Amino acid sequence: MTSLLFRDRNAAHSGRVSFIELFFDLVFVFAITQLSHSLLAHFTPRGALETGFLLLAVWWVWIYTSWVTNWMNPESGPVRVMLFVLMLVGLGLTTSLPQAFSSPTHGLIFAGCYVAMQVGRSLFMAINVRAHSHENHLNFIRITTWFVVSGAFWIGGAFSHGDARLGLWAIALLIEYIGPRAFYWVPGIGKSSFETWDVDGEHLAERCGLFVIIALGESILVMGASFAKEALSIDTTLAFLQSFITCIAMWWLYFGITASKASHKIATAELPGELAQVAYTYVHLLLVAGIILTAVGDEHVLLHPHEAAGVVNMTSILGGPALYLLGNLLFIRVTSGQWAPLHVLGIVMLIATGGCACYGALALNALGLAFASAAVMVVVSLVEPWLYRQLKPSARLHAE
Repeated sequence: MTSLLFRDRNAAHSGRVSFIELFFDLVFVFAITQLSHSLLAHFTPRGALETGFLLLAVWWVWIYTSWVTNWMNPESGPVRVMLFVLMLVGLGLTTSLPQAFSSPTHGLIFAGCYVAMQVGRSLFMAINVRAHSHENHLNFIRITTWFVVSGAFWIGGAFSHGDARLGLWAIALLIEYIGPRAFYWVPGIGKSSFETWDVDGEHLAERCGLFVIIALGESILVMGASFAKEALSIDTTLAFLQSFITCIAMWWLYFGITASKASHKIATAELPGELAQVAYTYVHLLLVAGIILTAVGDEHVLLHPHEAAGVVNMTSILGGPALYLLGNLLFIRVTSGQWAPLHVLGIVMLIATGGCACYGALALNALGLAFASAAVMVVVSLVEPWLYRQLKPSARLHAE
């Protein structure tokens, strides 16, 4: 029975993403929507910080579940039940996101659901993997221990208020994000190693690619909903077009070359667990954050196209694409060993545009900033793949 709970790596299409995994992702479509709307409603330094913390938590729940379904067979009954339970608890977590920091009740719901998902899923793995792999059994005991420790800070923060809640939850997140890099060291058990994290690289690459699609889908929803409720005009039409062009450029940058090359790299890597941890567990968070921030900027431009350049416009309209380029740049670097020069130039251009607009050297309103940002993204998305194709065959083979 135990063997049926795990994927048969020798079977054809063993790494295929299952329909129940896609069904599970619907909870996180809602989560991304909640986060982007919360950030737009509270676009202050404190609001951005709190939204960033919540994004870190949401991503951590999703990516750990993706690691689990990389080993477990989602078609088996017990694994399906686990995912359904995680979906139910995840809905509780997601509905509490907008008031997680401001309301005692919602803060407790968020923290309780989060800890229940992380600890419960890890215990499920620790119990069921015992007869399958002793080393991974120890790994999930280690992971559970780390989540129990961080969980104390999550729950403690839920019973606190204001800065105390923010501080305790920051400690909880710090513990959890350090965990993989510390190999989940536990006294008496020791630490894990990359050799024991035998992942199906293609499956994890596809899962993370699908989450990028989820985030881009939120951008489509935001621009469509905002455009539909605004009075039709040249300005709103132009704002809608630039947001759509930016969304296409983001898709092109990731799925044009980067994602497929990285998938091949991790599928053939000697230590796929190492690449999976850095490139997919950590770096992809920057891509998702960049997309969400860009979506907030798109909605703001649709609502206020003639607004003067300000903090909100600078941070979202220019900062979102810059963060996305940084994430894709690091992803390329980790998976290929190469630097993407146009990504670096694009980030510099976005920063320079913001600086010039801030000090009056460029008289750009929100719509003008958005078109400048879209132009940078389009140039990078079109020219960078061309530069890659111009690499010498030996350099390209080395990159792959």
